[in-house]
Amino acid sequence: MVKVIASSLRKGNVVDIDDKLYVVLTAENIHPGKGTPVTQLDMRRISDGVKISERYRTTEQVERAFVEDRPHTFLYEDSDGYTFMNPENFDQVTVSKEVMGDLAVYLQEGMECMLSTHNGNPIAIELPARVTLEIVDTEPTVKGQTASSSYKPAVLSNGVRTMVPPHVAAGTRVVIMTADASYVERAKD
Repeated sequence: MVKVIASSLRKGNVVDIDDKLYVVLTAENIHPGKGTPVTQLDMRRISDGVKISERYRTTEQVERAFVEDRPHTFLYEDSDGYTFMNPENFDQVTVSKEVMGDLAVYLQEGMECMLSTHNGNPIAIELPARVTLEIVDTEPTVKGQTASSSYKPAVLSNGVRTMVPPHVAAGTRVVIMTADASYVERAKD
């Protein structure tokens, strides 16, 4: 554990408060006109996902947990969770469904992900920003429709719904942002 001043914490840092690990969601330094400056932290408890909000004086010490970020390759999903392999030493790690969260629908076999571990336990995962998926269902293209910003609903091969431009038909492979399931472009493969 390393003690750091509260004002140095940023989004994604992991802190230890009362022997519980929290990941920082937002960190804001507030300097009121009168009084001491404070740091407002919105955090999520890693063990059960409870969100809390804390205020510290900017010079107060907070314990920052040591987190290791390593690339891992997704292998398979089973009843225990999602199994990843470290490409350096071939160790396998199982990530629980709670840690994986909503991102699980974007996992593809062989996908490179960034896995954060604390004392060997997986606590967070970061998927690639973009994934390539196939459109399985969408409305047919209407002739004479202008190339304006009118998007139509579509269902992707992983079951996620998104909005695509009118020229995209079912069976087309498209690039999707994992953060918000938004359409980027047609796949170039």
